[in-house]
Amino acid sequence: MLKDLIQSGFGEEENFNCAEKILSGANIAYNLNLSSESLKLSSGFGGGMAIESVCGALTAGIMVLSHKYVEGIGQESDKIQEINQRFFREFIDEMDNINCSHLRAVHSKEDIGCFDIILKAAEILDKLMIK
Repeated sequence: MLKDLIQSGFGEEENFNCAEKILSGANIAYNLNLSSESLKLSSGFGGGMAIESVCGALTAGIMVLSHKYVEGIGQESDKIQEINQRFFREFIDEMDNINCSHLRAVHSKEDIGCFDIILKAAEILDKLMIK
């Protein structure tokens, strides 16, 4: 699913940032049927919203989960809060943090950048989207 797509190099040719890789990849992997205009919504979330705050792979993951689990608005969906918390907890268990600055310092590599971080977010998202 998404992990396999990311692992195959999805988004590299397009020079997608972390958030764009997750949302655009999820659109393909999970058949979300999001428009190209909708996919652009993730653009500003790369690099922790360009200020090295919460990782863009995670914020885009929340967009994907919201698309699946929210029918009207977030306030009406207990499921989205529960699934977001699980997404973040599992990511923290694996990567120790959610902040881009920390993740880059610890997990980013010169030759592949944030690939391992994005891949981990995709792996967790795959599990959550199946349930």
